[in-house]
Amino acid sequence: MKLTIFGATGRTGRLLVEQALAAGHEVTAFARNPAKLEQTHALLRAVQGDLTNAAQIEAAIQGADAVLSVLGPSNNQATFEISRGMDLILSAMQKTGVRRLVISAGAGVRDPQDKPGVFDKMIGALLKATSRNVVEDMMQAVAKVRACDRDWTIVRVPMLTDDPAKGAIKIGYLGGGVSTRISRADMAAFILKQASDRTYLQQAPVISN
Repeated sequence: MKLTIFGATGRTGRLLVEQALAAGHEVTAFARNPAKLEQTHALLRAVQGDLTNAAQIEAAIQGADAVLSVLGPSNNQATFEISRGMDLILSAMQKTGVRRLVISAGAGVRDPQDKPGVFDKMIGALLKATSRNVVEDMMQAVAKVRACDRDWTIVRVPMLTDDPAKGAIKIGYLGGGVSTRISRADMAAFILKQASDRTYLQQAPVISN
């Protein structure tokens, strides 16, 4: 497959790129500073771009079979860079005819199927108190994806770790048997699988180890 990956130079994004290349996919990695990828590969095309530049985003998405995003806010300022960038990503997908979209978000972004327990509610309240703009940015980005006409999946994750991949992933909703942590490697593997798997089409499951 031909994949365009946003957030490719982040700690999860680099793993996603590595796994995609290892699986034989052609990867376009969109990044403000592609040098941070620290890798070269015959199937890798690193594209320098900014989330505010519609033309750069459209050029990166053109010809893709799927768009994968592991973007997250870089600070707690009220810039809402991710949700604004998502507007441009969705517009570019419509213009270029690309349908499949998989994005990640924190488990603090709720879903109607969630049944959060006391601990989940406490964590949610803490996040809103300490990272209000981060949470709001991702909530807006998720809302835009839910309202779009693309074939989307939203992968929600709890606390991320740098542990080695375990290969065993719990999939569900808050209050439904998922735990509080997942390794970035397992998160990347699940997101990559969704590029061609439609099991969770127009759903927003939580994944954990």
